[in-house]
Amino acid sequence: MSHRLLIIGSGPAAHTAAIYAARAELKPVLFEGFMAGGIAAGGQLTTTTDVENYPGFPEGIMGPDMMDRFRAQSERFGTTIHTETVNEIDLSSRPFRFKADAQEGSADSVIIATGATAKRLEIPGANDGELWQKGISACAVCDGALPAFRNQPLAVIGGGDSAVEEASFLTKYGSTVYLVHRRDELRASKIMQQRALDNPKIEILWSHVVTQAKGADFLEAVRVKDLKTDEERDIPVAGLFFAIGHTPNTSFLKGQIDTDDQDYIVTKPDSTQTNIPGVFAAGDVQDKKWRQAITAAGSGCMAALEAEQFLAGHG
Repeated sequence: MSHRLLIIGSGPAAHTAAIYAARAELKPVLFEGFMAGGIAAGGQLTTTTDVENYPGFPEGIMGPDMMDRFRAQSERFGTTIHTETVNEIDLSSRPFRFKADAQEGSADSVIIATGATAKRLEIPGANDGELWQKGISACAVCDGALPAFRNQPLAVIGGGDSAVEEASFLTKYGSTVYLVHRRDELRASKIMQQRALDNPKIEILWSHVVTQAKGADFLEAVRVKDLKTDEERDIPVAGLFFAIGHTPNTSFLKGQIDTDDQDYIVTKPDSTQTNIPGVFAAGDVQDKKWRQAITAAGSGCMAALEAEQFLAGHG
């Protein structure tokens, strides 16, 4: 089946694009994926609890509830949504052909909003069905201000710029922030390293790894191991945050679009346009700096408006 606009994704970027495109009578079709990237439809917001920093929700809202509302608004304005994953797409010529789990088709333009998946470590006690999202998160900016973390000791795993940024952010709320890093020097830039070293609320555990997350219904402590002495000990913490990077969900593109050295899609300045005319990218799949629901939604709006302009000029 042929479509004017194909949107691939299920988070704020994808649904904002769908809302704008549907209101512009583009009759968008959105493939939200089925456990694409290991995450349910709705993207990374489905893996968080209270969202308190999205405008319009003064009392906060649960991440999955917010994405249910995004989805309902897309459908209300006429977006056709398929709970299938787009596994292949041919971007060599227009119309662009794609294959999903149970169907295939073509589209005159495409918005890629497949997001990025936060990297997590396989630590006993920290996995799905254990203490994940019960004091354990992969986004300090999203979850760090929750009441459960206020004036409590917290821990961050990582050694790069993002880890130091998240640790610094958490010092606004936590009593102490342990930065657990497996090496004896940080990978972060010099200025970020100095920021961590100068912050009295950050305690760096050099050459340490977390070997276990402990707690009944909520995280209570992490067990850490000194890699130089093999000594292990428990550290009481109310929160554990992974800050070891993200993996953009671009593998299905098979190198057809320009990406950077971390596989994020490269878009033109002040635009969501990729190097292929008619193909746009929005949200975390092209944004490795901000990675917030509100910025993803903004770029989804941009992508829809640019797709509308493109289609108007190309029939």
